[in-house]
Amino acid sequence: MTDSPDTAAAWRAISDHESSALADLFEKDETRLDRLGLSVAGMSFDWSKTHLDEGLVSAFETLAAAMDFDARRRALFAGEIVNPSEKRSATHVAERGQGAPEDNEMAARFRTRMRQLLDAVEAEAFGEIDAILHIGIGGSALGPALAVDALGRGGTRVELRTVANIDGEAMDEALDGLDPESTLIVAVSKSFTTTETLTNLDAALEWLEGCGVEDPMGQVIAVTANPDKALERGVDETRILPFADTVGGRYSLWSSVGISIALALGWDAFEAMLEGAAEMDRHFKLAPLAQNAPFLAAAADLYYVHYRGAQTRAVFAYDERLRLLVPYLQQLVMESNGKSVTLDSNPLDRPTSPIVWGGTGTDAQHAVFQLLHQGSHLVPVEFLAVIENEDSQDPRQHRQLLLNAFAQGAALMAGRSSDDAARHYPGDRPSTTILLDRLDPRTLGSLIAFYEHRTFAEAALLGINPFDQFGVELGKEMARAIDDPEAREGFDPSTRALIDKAGL
Repeated sequence: MTDSPDTAAAWRAISDHESSALADLFEKDETRLDRLGLSVAGMSFDWSKTHLDEGLVSAFETLAAAMDFDARRRALFAGEIVNPSEKRSATHVAERGQGAPEDNEMAARFRTRMRQLLDAVEAEAFGEIDAILHIGIGGSALGPALAVDALGRGGTRVELRTVANIDGEAMDEALDGLDPESTLIVAVSKSFTTTETLTNLDAALEWLEGCGVEDPMGQVIAVTANPDKALERGVDETRILPFADTVGGRYSLWSSVGISIALALGWDAFEAMLEGAAEMDRHFKLAPLAQNAPFLAAAADLYYVHYRGAQTRAVFAYDERLRLLVPYLQQLVMESNGKSVTLDSNPLDRPTSPIVWGGTGTDAQHAVFQLLHQGSHLVPVEFLAVIENEDSQDPRQHRQLLLNAFAQGAALMAGRSSDDAARHYPGDRPSTTILLDRLDPRTLGSLIAFYEHRTFAEAALLGINPFDQFGVELGKEMARAIDDPEAREGFDPSTRALIDKAGL
C-alpha cells in the first residue's frame, strides 16, 4: 500500500514523536490524569499510565483526518456500505436504535417478534421450560454466554447451557443433568448452514428423541438471517427469529441472538444492555476525538503495535463475573482486524491487530505476570475492575481484589532497581485501567460496545475492513474437502498421513 502524502506525514509524525518515561510524563504534566481520564456510561477510563501525551494524541487526530475517520464513522451510523468486500453495511448499531432510520425500524420489528416469542415461552406455550440449550459458534455463542455468566450469578429465570464445539464431549457436558421435557433448544446460525451448529442441533434432536420426546423439533427456536434454510431443516415459521444479514456474528448479541439472554435474565435486563450500548454509541459518535474513549484506546493500541514492537495486548478482569470477556474479545478483535490488505484490497505494509490474551486477577498474578514485569516482551496491559461487589463474602476480600489490580498497574509503571539483576524490575511498562461503578446490564452493554467501537476505530485508522472474515471461510472449505477421499489426495503428505493414522 502506498500512503497518501497526508497519511504518510501523519504516520511519520507519530513515529518521530519523542515520548518520555511514564514517571516523567506525570512529573512534567500536572493535568495528565485529567486529560487522559474519562467517565462514560458508568465507567472510568484511565490512559495516564500509557505513553499517550498531548502531542501523540494530536498526531493521531491528524492521522484520523488523513484517513477520513469522521466519514467512516458517519457511514457506520448512517447504514452505508462499510464492508466493501461484501458490499454491505454493518447494522449492529441499529439494534440499539443508533443506525439509519430504516435499519432501526427493521431491528425494532424483529425485536417485537422476539418479545412475542419470549412471552409465548414464559406463558408455557412450549410447556414448562427450565433450561435452554443454546447452540451456536463464535459470536453466536460467545455473546450470550458472556452476558449470562456475568449477570446471572444471583440466579437466572431458566438455566442456560451453551455449546459451540463440534467435539462430542462439549455436547455431553452441555446435556448433563438436563430434563429433555423442559429443555428449549435455541439454534443460532446466521446462514443456517454452519456445519458445527447443525451437527450439534442434530445431536440435540437425537437426544430429545432418544429420551422419548414426541416432537423434538417442536422444542427448537431457530435464530438466523436465512429463515428459508431454517424452514428447510424443519423449524416451524412461528419459531424462527430473523435478524439482518448486515449484523455480523461477533456483533449479533444485540439482535434476535439475544433471545437466550432475555429468557435467562429477563426482558428488562436485555433492554438495559441495549441502552448501555446505545449510550456508548452516542459517545463514540459525538465526543471530540481527544475525549473519545474508543478513539483514545485505539490510538494507544496502534502506538504500541507500530512503534514499541508490542505484538500482543493483555486483558485482565479483576472480577470473576468477567471471566469470559477475553474469549469474547479474542474473536471480536482478531477476527475483525486480523487482515493484511486495505479497503481497496492492496497489500498493507504495517501490522494490524495485536494478539489478544489474558485472564482473571488475581489468578494471573501467580502465572503470567512474571513475564509482564520482567520478561523481554513489551505487553500493554488492560485492567478491568468493578467498584461495587455483589458477592456474599467479607467485604475485605473485594477490597484486596481492587488493591491488587491497582498495585499491578503501579508496579508495571514504577518498576524497582536492584543490584541483583534477577530482582531488577525495569518499569515503564504501560497499562490502562477501566473501572466500572457496578456490573449490571447497562454497564456490560456499554463495555461491550466500547470494545466494538475501539476495534472499528483501529480499522479506520489503518484503512482496513473489520467486517469481513474470509480467513474463517478457508478453514471451513478445507474441512469439507478433507472429508472427500478423492479431494484429500490434493492435500500435503503430512495431512494425509495424519488422516491415515486416525483411521479416517
